[in-house]
Amino acid sequence: MNRVNVPIFFVLAVAAIAAGTSNFAGEYADKSFLGGQAVFQMSLEQSGNFVKVWFSTGYNDGHGAAPEAGGSGKVTGNGTVEFKFDDTSKNMGTGTITRAGDDIIVSLKTTRVADSRCQELYRQNIRLKRAGKK
Repeated sequence: MNRVNVPIFFVLAVAAIAAGTSNFAGEYADKSFLGGQAVFQMSLEQSGNFVKVWFSTGYNDGHGAAPEAGGSGKVTGNGTVEFKFDDTSKNMGTGTITRAGDDIIVSLKTTRVADSRCQELYRQNIRLKRAGKK
């Protein structure tokens, strides 16, 4: 019987490639956010399991807050991104991103509210369509 000795690091590397890390990188948007009253756009940059997040949202007619936010997070074992963010209105929060085909589903939760006008823009289950590739 012939026995093949394969180094363990090779086996682990092949397993990691086969499992794959979900690629979230890209530009996403909902130009009809809040029933067409607002726009929500997000940009994601990814390196391995690390994800850099940027998003902005605001009403089309310019009323209310129009926060821009940034943060970072990681791809979890179940294939979602969990991240923390802070915005230009000094709010802070956490978010989750899941894949939905080419789209993503974003859920935001504030952990510190400095400007309550942003609360109406930070929601659960925001579906964003891919707007372009990075």
